[in-house]
Amino acid sequence: MRREAYLARTPQGHTSGPTRQMGLFQQPFEERSARAMAADDTTKWTWDGALQGIVPPMISPLTPNGDADTDALAAVVSRILAGGCSGLFVLGGCGEGAWLTRERRSAVIRAATRAAGGRAPILAGIMLPATGPAIEAARQAADDGADALVLGSPYYFGVDAAAQQRHLEAILRSVALPVLLYNIPQATHNPLAPETVARLGRDPRILGIKDSAGDFEAFQGFLAIKKGRADFRVLQGNEHFASSSLLLGADGLVPGMANFAPGLFVDLHRAAAKGDAAACAGLQERITDLCTLHTYGHWLPALKAACALLGLGNGIPSPPLLPATAEQRQAIAAILARHGFDPKP
Repeated sequence: MRREAYLARTPQGHTSGPTRQMGLFQQPFEERSARAMAADDTTKWTWDGALQGIVPPMISPLTPNGDADTDALAAVVSRILAGGCSGLFVLGGCGEGAWLTRERRSAVIRAATRAAGGRAPILAGIMLPATGPAIEAARQAADDGADALVLGSPYYFGVDAAAQQRHLEAILRSVALPVLLYNIPQATHNPLAPETVARLGRDPRILGIKDSAGDFEAFQGFLAIKKGRADFRVLQGNEHFASSSLLLGADGLVPGMANFAPGLFVDLHRAAAKGDAAACAGLQERITDLCTLHTYGHWLPALKAACALLGLGNGIPSPPLLPATAEQRQAIAAILARHGFDPKP
């Protein structure tokens, strides 16, 4: 089946062709606020545009009893889109997709879909260890309004490339949504090899891959897939390698810190598109320094604490993790202030 037929379900007649090199919207990112996009019913997104930009892996703000905090989630969506990002990835690692109950995963997707209001696509992570549960979650995500799925390797047991391919193809058969592959072996302990991804990429519903492994040999292998399929999108998920990846030819980034600093990564994407290596180096230096906030306790509560200090949720992670301590929050606040943010302890 042709790629266009698979993607015909996207809202408002969206197609897979690019609107402009820099990303999603016809105007430069910084010229379009979330309010302006909401008021402009002619706004369109395309998959090629959405995946040639910044697609933050959203946090899942939680209430003290562990339910989705839909008001805080809407605030995160607003900040991300106002910052010029081109898509929203829910229920990944930052979104605690593997740790939330089915009902809470569903609530996150529905709340993000409502908050986005069609301004950007919702990509839903299916972070479950085996094929059967992943198929159930994929079908539920489709029912909840997701525009695409994000799929990685099965985990817990070691699996080979053939098992990975069977797993991913079974999920593809179960739903009609397009798919962004996800390589994160530090979590799955089963890396997706470029050869496996290239085989899967023959399916026109495979949009591309998010690679968070930090393995540049494999990353270059993913970039090489583009030689045979120009619309295959490669996105870097490791913030330490953001600048170098874009300058090597990556299409976009999936950075967790874009939950609270979307403009920083949008600026980097723009600089890389212009080939401005000096600007990229300066922006990467800021990003690398901001990354030190992840060293104050576990990285996920640290990220959620940074967001909470800027008015985005309360910093509560899923159990068994604990929120950042007062001392950790103070250190994180100092890092944010150093970069021009106004944290409210």
